[in-house]
Amino acid sequence: MIQASPQQLFADRVCLTRRHKIVLNDIGMSVRPGEVIAILGANGAGKSTLLSTLAGELSADNPDSTIAINGHHLDTLNRMQQARQRSVLPQKSGLAFDLDVSQVVAMGSYPYPEMNEEITRQLMEQAMRHAHISELSDRRYLELSGGEQQRVHYARAVLQILCGLYQDKNGRYILMDEPTSSLDPLHQHMLLDSARTLARDHRLGVLVILHDVNLAALFSDRIVLLCDGRVLACDAPGNVLTAENLFQVYGVHAMVMPHPRHTDKTLVVFG
Repeated sequence: MIQASPQQLFADRVCLTRRHKIVLNDIGMSVRPGEVIAILGANGAGKSTLLSTLAGELSADNPDSTIAINGHHLDTLNRMQQARQRSVLPQKSGLAFDLDVSQVVAMGSYPYPEMNEEITRQLMEQAMRHAHISELSDRRYLELSGGEQQRVHYARAVLQILCGLYQDKNGRYILMDEPTSSLDPLHQHMLLDSARTLARDHRLGVLVILHDVNLAALFSDRIVLLCDGRVLACDAPGNVLTAENLFQVYGVHAMVMPHPRHTDKTLVVFG
């Protein structure tokens, strides 16, 4: 059993069944301020379901499960209270309104209607710099490419966090579902480097679903490796990314070696 702490997002004994299929099976994990945790697993392993459950969008089936954020059980917090503790970047952010980019980013401040307008503007500019979209601020959102739109939503999620941290320094959390899927390699690295910088500098806990094993190895402090709805391993990347674990999860043989440029990191070659 994972012990609750006033400063973490944590889950214990979480089970969830959908259409008579067990999707999450006795999940226990935690995300602490200041760290980046990557969730890896094959298609259908339960990654997105786990993230949605931690975000309060889905409810666990078993009554003895616990999901808490900064010492508060999630089911005791309303939507506004949850939004002031964490932001969520879904895999696909559907937005059909013809808004300026700055208007979309500003949505991140909605949980903080009491915020000073000038402070909000300054935090919004900071969030756009983190997402590397400052030059897009006057563009129309619907005119952007898919990758540019994803970076706009990342800025929105970051602004939500920055507004909360401006009010108090308690831990905040950002939950991201495959945020790099529509980005080119440069912007994949830029987004994950931004998230890691925010984690270090602002006591932000980052939970991110990735499909790229090597991106997870490069940018995360810990990796949660899911297999058929269970946590197969949760530890530092070098301890999780073994040939045996990767074959069990993906069914593909892999060679694991030290990274040629980052000697403290792991490089995985499949095939």
